[in-house]
Amino acid sequence: MRNASQPRSTPRRAAFTLVELLVVIAIIGLLVGLLLPAVQAARESGRRTSCINNLRQLGLAAQNFHSARGAFPVGSEAQAYPGHPTHPWTFYRWSALAHLTPYLEESNAYNALNLDLPMYDVTYVVASENQKGVALVVPLFLCPSDTGMVVSPGYGPSNYAACAGSGVGGGTPLKTDGIFYVNSHTKMNQVEDGTSHTVLFSESVLGNVKLSPLQKDYWYDYKFLLLPGTPLTEALCNGTTQWNNSDPRGFSWTNGEFRTTLYNHYFTPNQPVNDCVGSQLFGDATFKFTPFGWRAARSRHVGGVNVLLADGSVHFVVDQIDGTAWVALSTRKGGEINDPAAQQ
Repeated sequence: MRNASQPRSTPRRAAFTLVELLVVIAIIGLLVGLLLPAVQAARESGRRTSCINNLRQLGLAAQNFHSARGAFPVGSEAQAYPGHPTHPWTFYRWSALAHLTPYLEESNAYNALNLDLPMYDVTYVVASENQKGVALVVPLFLCPSDTGMVVSPGYGPSNYAACAGSGVGGGTPLKTDGIFYVNSHTKMNQVEDGTSHTVLFSESVLGNVKLSPLQKDYWYDYKFLLLPGTPLTEALCNGTTQWNNSDPRGFSWTNGEFRTTLYNHYFTPNQPVNDCVGSQLFGDATFKFTPFGWRAARSRHVGGVNVLLADGSVHFVVDQIDGTAWVALSTRKGGEINDPAAQQ
């Protein structure tokens, strides 16, 4: 029995043991591990929705352009430069996006460009009158799932490219089987496969010339060919050791070539092969420096790409789409009937 004169003992304070502390830390780590992917998935879902909205705005602008002008805009522009008979016609180069700017509420971009001049002047650089406009970064032309960064100084980038068809003719940009090509002006009634079965635009990731062929995303840039008069062939593309070392893919929304705002369906979406582009070295002014290309639709979304059809609808097409079905979506009058909704 405790003596009454002895002081009452103070109860011992409870404390975490080392084992309990480690268990709590492990539980918190597990919860964070479960939560972060959900947060990232939610963010990517929002970014993908924003990308879809960008394409829908492009579709509405293309429809309005067609209503006002009787045809869709050119995929790329080529014409003689008055007073300069040897100037390459394809150096006009103005893209479908450049021509759509007045229908996209992008009046600042449109007013900053003089489309009556070639994009590249007689010194083969952007004409001084257009340098400010060409350098503008237009948020509408950028998918928020990508970096959104300028990839070539002096140019505003783009994640969206117009469909030039199946890649027929060695990747020619001239009179292709898609809606967009050099001086195309395709009318709605010329889309004989149906506007709900034919692609207008799709996505493309922004390139990075700092990536080497040994790095993970090497196929996001190009093998590069200087063509002596021959279109692209698989043998030429597979055999070259040359790489595009300037002006990466998507570097300019104003430039209507295969490195920028044209693409085709020669490869399926996100196919892990090297895209291939080339430029004709010889020929008269009407043909010299014509850019050829096999450039795939690519995105930073998981599992596929968003495509805009000629009827204005947007669909997500999975990477595993059948190659024949993918080609069918690219042609304006190939006679194929393909439902893009079935490829989601």
